[in-house]
Amino acid sequence: MDYAEFSKKLETITAINITPFDEVTREIDWKGLETNIEYLIANGCKVIVPCGNTSEFYALTLDEAKAETKRVVEIVNKRAIVMAGVGYSAETAIELGKYAQEVGADCVMIHQPIHPYITTPGALSYYRKVIEALDIPSILYLKEANVSDDILMTLAALDKCVGVKYAINDLPRFSTTIRKVPKEFNIAWICGTAEKWAPYFYNAGAKGFTSGLVNVYPEKSYAMLEALQAGDWTTVWEVWAEVLPFENLRARYNAGNNVVIVKEAMEQLGLRAGAPREPVDPLSDVEKKEVTAMLQKWGKLPAAIARP
Repeated sequence: MDYAEFSKKLETITAINITPFDEVTREIDWKGLETNIEYLIANGCKVIVPCGNTSEFYALTLDEAKAETKRVVEIVNKRAIVMAGVGYSAETAIELGKYAQEVGADCVMIHQPIHPYITTPGALSYYRKVIEALDIPSILYLKEANVSDDILMTLAALDKCVGVKYAINDLPRFSTTIRKVPKEFNIAWICGTAEKWAPYFYNAGAKGFTSGLVNVYPEKSYAMLEALQAGDWTTVWEVWAEVLPFENLRARYNAGNNVVIVKEAMEQLGLRAGAPREPVDPLSDVEKKEVTAMLQKWGKLPAAIARP
């Protein structure tokens, strides 16, 4: 594989698909998943991530995570890159990664370990063990600020490490890191905190960004990407201002609303998203109304009729 060529393909929107659960049984709605993936592809998505955080990865059993990856690969059918999320212990991540490569995923995204006790050398060992155990390329997901970016000086040098999803909203730190990693390592830098932070990270060197909004309003996500690529900063900030309320709703409760806002918005628009799973609860009626008002402001739902 030409890893440099592959990494260039990640300089786009990384679409994190949702996992729809039945409202009564909380089992995966496989038809709903297919509908979601087809919607993403129809709206131009070139990179799709089953088993991401917005997919409620940590609410899935390992068998369900494998099944979702397999099903997404089948639905996508080479029309986009499938970046399968893997995680938990190193051995579990390897198990999920080997399964992903067996069923045809193009690469994996290695979730940062959720272990309560994590050190920088330990994180380095974790990521390297997973990368070296797989044949397909890996993208690192960095989210824990207490782990030093120094691990990237080693990991980015590995051929099969092709990208970094950076989800630590510390712009000076990111700017310093991206300038330390040699360009010949051909790393795709991806803003891991979506449209709210994408303009800032793009200016610092991250040429792609993740998105949950793309499940709801792909036109706006791609309007931002295209404006960033064209250097049209007037449009960038116009789009940013439009989507900021959505991202702020997702950020509530220490990002506890991350998934459920996406799901509620999709359901209100007639898209299949289903219910969230524990430890996430459906939205309150008050917040559902906030979502409705936002969708109305975007013109995606009829405006409320003012009462006399």
